[in-house]
Amino acid sequence: MGKVYQNRTLHSYDTPDEVQLAQTIADTLYRYDAIAEERISRIGDLNEEHVKQFWERGYLVVDEVLGEQEIRTSIEALMDILFDRSLGSKVQFVKPKAELHTDEEKELAARKIYEYVDHEPRLRDIAYHPSILNAMEKLFGEKPKLAQDQAILKPPSGGAEKPWHQDMAYGNLAYDKSVIGIWIALDPAELDNGCMHVIPYSHREGATPHYAVRDWQLCDVSVKVEHDVAVPLKPGGALIFSGLLHHGTPPNFSTKRRRSLQIHYAPESASKLTPQAYKQMFTNEMTGAEC
Repeated sequence: MGKVYQNRTLHSYDTPDEVQLAQTIADTLYRYDAIAEERISRIGDLNEEHVKQFWERGYLVVDEVLGEQEIRTSIEALMDILFDRSLGSKVQFVKPKAELHTDEEKELAARKIYEYVDHEPRLRDIAYHPSILNAMEKLFGEKPKLAQDQAILKPPSGGAEKPWHQDMAYGNLAYDKSVIGIWIALDPAELDNGCMHVIPYSHREGATPHYAVRDWQLCDVSVKVEHDVAVPLKPGGALIFSGLLHHGTPPNFSTKRRRSLQIHYAPESASKLTPQAYKQMFTNEMTGAEC
């Protein structure tokens, strides 16, 4: 699965002040002593009681969604996209691609791979995995439709934080019915390399204004850090969560990769919000409130 790059500077943070800020964020906006314990063994085990728990709590944790071969194939596909061996998918780098001359530089600067289902059959198979679609249909109570496909990469020793947010606050996921995301670990997602963190029941608060601070995010002071629950996952495990659930990931200061697939689905009957409705729900444009 490739060399793990060590003994180098933090690629996402250019100055000591940026490193210190990232560490402060990790220490103050996340807690690491509350771990999601209740889990479903396999995604095929999802039943009516789990559906009820999902809509009450806002998320489910599944120990096994993908098998070893599917994990390996998914990683190979992502690396082929990243290193220009598979074309058509999109990659978001933290630096201009023209400045990235080696595979190591590309991997360390890659934050996200997206819009791959029409170009990479190996990842399309995951997005349309029968067991995932079946689980989504149980949760929605109707057929699901694919709303977004992406892979989130948090490289070793400097993979940046993803601030607390709601996924439906991003315009392409702003529907008139709740979307559901599935976040699938391809590497061990652990406390020290940026596993997912969630605020249980926060989806019940509905749409919350977001602000352009370090990202498009919830205001830091409004995050209920005291209720934060971390969700470590083994490769192939997944977090299934409401598009309104407050969640985020701290920086990766370890020497370990943390690669994941994140796929969103909407109910088949859902429609996109109008721009006006989106502004009313997810921005402060109507109220003038400040973060």
